[in-house]
Amino acid sequence: MASHSELPAQDQTVFLLSPAHCGGKRAEILLNQRATFPLAVRLRGSGAAIGDVFSFLSGLYFRGKLSYGRSFARFAAAPHGVLVITPVRGLIPPDAIVTLEDLREIAEVGVTPEEPRFREPLERDSATLASVLSGNDRVILLGSIATGKYVDIIESRLDGRLRFPADFVGRGDMSRGGLLLRCVLQERELMYVPVAGAIRRGKRPPRLGPLR
Repeated sequence: MASHSELPAQDQTVFLLSPAHCGGKRAEILLNQRATFPLAVRLRGSGAAIGDVFSFLSGLYFRGKLSYGRSFARFAAAPHGVLVITPVRGLIPPDAIVTLEDLREIAEVGVTPEEPRFREPLERDSATLASVLSGNDRVILLGSIATGKYVDIIESRLDGRLRFPADFVGRGDMSRGGLLLRCVLQERELMYVPVAGAIRRGKRPPRLGPLR
């Protein structure tokens, strides 16, 4: 696979990863001041990469999205090939550092379009991303399109460039994560379709077969 520096600017593919749920039992474990595992210790100290934090919180689904995005991103004018949708912070690269206080603020705001602390940073960064796209560039959302909680905000700034994997329709989070990891192992990129006018809900596809 060609590196991003070898590709022309008009052939960029940037991936946007939907955020992990910052509530629930895994979040309680990570936010526990007495937790001694390395990620929790880093989070309480100098901070940890948002990609590592969300991978812990979301498990297979986010790990699949992150691995797939890193494998197939192509970028030149864009500063990053993979960006994470994050309340308060907008679109940030997966290696961006967050602290325990940052994560608590992210969890407090949540993914709520009516909340300015979520909507405004996402609008700002989506517009910034749009400014470095041209020609056949595309932005691929690895996340749910069943609701417009972040899809509509991003799409309104990207002028029809937002796409998603057609195979996501009808799948649950774990199935999507498993599918993405299989694609990475097989070096196989999925087919993408425009979000605008797409069928966002569909019949559940057959279960994924075991990995060989």
